Amino acid sequence: MNLRIPLQPAQGYNKIFDVGEHGMKLTRFGLLKLAKGTSYDGDTGETELALVLIGGNFNIAHKHSKNGRAFADEFDVRDGRKSPFTGKPHCVYLPRHTKFTVTALSDVELAWNESPATRDTAQPTLIRPEDTRHIELGKDNWTRTSEIILDETFDSEHFYIGEGMIPSGNWSGYPSHRHDVNDPPRELDMEETYFYLYDPPQGFGFQSVYEPDGSVNEAYRVQAYDTVAIPHGYHPLVGAPGYSMYYLWTMAGDQGRGLISSMDPAHAWVKNQ
Repeated sequence: MNLRIPLQPAQGYNKIFDVGEHGMKLTRFGLLKLAKGTSYDGDTGETELALVLIGGNFNIAHKHSKNGRAFADEFDVRDGRKSPFTGKPHCVYLPRHTKFTVTALSDVELAWNESPATRDTAQPTLIRPEDTRHIELGKDNWTRTSEIILDETFDSEHFYIGEGMIPSGNWSGYPSHRHDVNDPPRELDMEETYFYLYDPPQGFGFQSVYEPDGSVNEAYRVQAYDTVAIPHGYHPLVGAPGYSMYYLWTMAGDQGRGLISSMDPAHAWVKNQ
């Protein structure tokens, strides 16, 4: 089993994985990289799409069809962050049956999160930095922060999206947690994607994905632009000392959405110390 997918970004859409690959049933993930002045045309078809700004400025013109009617508009982002280490994100959500054109107003990178859609969801939406929700998690050497971008209050069929920032040498996703059994309110079944960047950019970290019985026992050295697909299992991670570690996390579930997970019983005691 190999769940780590490296990437050297090129101009245009960079496929990282499609639905059905790496055990992922609901997620297509990629990176859209555009040089200033260039454009990319797309059509969501029978999917929903969330484009999370990694860095840069852009315009997105879109035409959405619903109940036989067409609605056209555009979003202009001219105050985008330069990188995840300089500010909070913008995100553009596009429902199914939406044609769109992304035009780079500067060099720009957008994380591409796509999932099959069986119903009409929210209208095309620009989520601005002030619309995100900041949370602080953990203690000691497993403190980290998260920005919640798109949660269960937003009318998406499958997505729950945020990003984490791990201080130098710290752990995240700890005590080890999982969310691949549909047992609310204890746990929800949601596959997850992690995408990593670092400051300085040559940094690295380690990502674990494991099952207690050893049927899955993976550990990856993850660098900038790496992605790890997490269809199931516990998945803690740690950054190397000297580097801030960023990871975009995208969860997708079809039986409910939320930050609802269960901890590895062997390590849950740490949270209460």
